[in-house]
Amino acid sequence: MHEIWLVPDKSDLENMEKTFAKLLVGVMAVLLLSGCSGYNKLLKSQNHELMYTKALEYFEAGKYQKTIQLLEEVTPIYNGTARADSVAYYQATAYYKMGDFETSGALFNDFRRSYGRSPFVEDAEYMYAKGFYYSSPEANRDQTATKQALIAINEYLERYPNSVKKEVLQDNIRELTEKLHDKVYLNAKLYYTIGRYKSAVVALKNAVDKYPESRHREELLYLIAKSSYLLASNSMEDLQRDRYLNTLDAYYNVIAEYPETKYRKELDKMQLDAKQYLDRFDDLQEGDSAQPGDIQPEGQLQNTSDSAADQNAKAPKSRKEKKQKTKENNNTQSDNGKQEE
Repeated sequence: MHEIWLVPDKSDLENMEKTFAKLLVGVMAVLLLSGCSGYNKLLKSQNHELMYTKALEYFEAGKYQKTIQLLEEVTPIYNGTARADSVAYYQATAYYKMGDFETSGALFNDFRRSYGRSPFVEDAEYMYAKGFYYSSPEANRDQTATKQALIAINEYLERYPNSVKKEVLQDNIRELTEKLHDKVYLNAKLYYTIGRYKSAVVALKNAVDKYPESRHREELLYLIAKSSYLLASNSMEDLQRDRYLNTLDAYYNVIAEYPETKYRKELDKMQLDAKQYLDRFDDLQEGDSAQPGDIQPEGQLQNTSDSAADQNAKAPKSRKEKKQKTKENNNTQSDNGKQEE
């Protein structure tokens, strides 16, 4: 006899899959309810030893919220006992594992002050410092947490100089320090961006002085020179000479440190304009006839108007030309006197 195999059609298979899925959901629901029921009973029980044991089991299983709830229940019971530091440590660590660094930081800070001789204190101080590290925001935001992280990490390394975590923490210090450099750089550059060149010069110089090892140092020095130049070229006539001198000082500061700087072409142009202005100023001063508006640097980078160019064209170009003009005036006056006689 031949065996006959019945092959279920597509609809039968779909029905079987739906039935299996419903059974699976039902089983999971039963297990969940029974688990919740058991957990709730445990919370309401007075079996503190079992609560503590289960809290550690939940911690190892990554169920940190349940760990926290159980440990909060037993904390008053174990305060002042040999188990107090364990309860406090696992509770703080559970918050840390959940990413609640504000709460864990407060708990770890209390822990290290209260349980200085605990075998958990080194780990507690490590996570206390790392919590600030993880809380450090982007460079364009407030850097209070960054500064706290640097303090906490350095304190940890001072206490535990041979820690196996030393290399990782040193990398963290470099990263956090660069973030502070970035913050100061962005703040200072903002004044330049919005055209407040006088404030920009002050802020940029402060940034260089505060963090001389900043990776932005070359650009900061360039921006000091550029801001000084733009401040001078947009100043009133009686302020321009001193400000163009400051521009030259800033120019030489950049070139002394970075002779091959990528900003060299633009910096040389600013230097040339500043020197041309100062040469003209000195020529006019020697001729004792400098007038406001007579002196303008040739080829300013910006804010150069046609009227300023016209004034520059009318200004005497040299002492020789000025003396010739004065001689002609004197001859004219002499001829006029003879005619009157």
